[in-house]
Amino acid sequence: MSATDATLPSAAGAVVARRIGIGLMYGLWRPRVLGAWRIPSAGPVILAGNHSHNVDGPMLIGTSPRPVHFLVKKEAFIGPLDPFLRGIGQLKVDRTSADRTAIGQALGVLERGGVLGIFPEGTRGDGDFASLRSGLAYFAVRSGAPIVPVAVLGTATPHGDGRPRPLPRLRSRIDVVFGDPFQAGDGSGRGGRGGPGPAT
Repeated sequence: MSATDATLPSAAGAVVARRIGIGLMYGLWRPRVLGAWRIPSAGPVILAGNHSHNVDGPMLIGTSPRPVHFLVKKEAFIGPLDPFLRGIGQLKVDRTSADRTAIGQALGVLERGGVLGIFPEGTRGDGDFASLRSGLAYFAVRSGAPIVPVAVLGTATPHGDGRPRPLPRLRSRIDVVFGDPFQAGDGSGRGGRGGPGPAT
């Protein structure tokens, strides 16, 4: 189900995304990155993050030591954001169905030794990994790539009256904590050939 090289997201674009992320995230906030050394320096990797704020994805792109291709909900690909997100190597995914195009592209990223970013909750939640989706395990088993769990802490701090902030407070501390990599399967794909449910 993997995509051809012509349809894979741009690896060079993901490098540009990382540079943009570094500039914006460190310019607007004060990220404190812990455990980045746990990400393998080469080969396929899946970053599995919590998702409590829209800033989480860009924060991970800007703090990861390697360029990341994230699965991004199709609703974000509107107007000028569509060519921009495609140009920086991000993957458009329909979360309501088994999006075979996105699945093939994601597997292709891993096959060429890249880093795939996934929010296992599938959408913004409480950020506590409470509702894992099947896509994470599917990609890990099919590709044999290790999973590196990562937590972004501090992006969802509300106003004093409890109202959510549209953005984290400028120059506030945001912790990004990378955990130890682990394997979800032996890479054979047994038991997962039917594909995942709604795409992560």
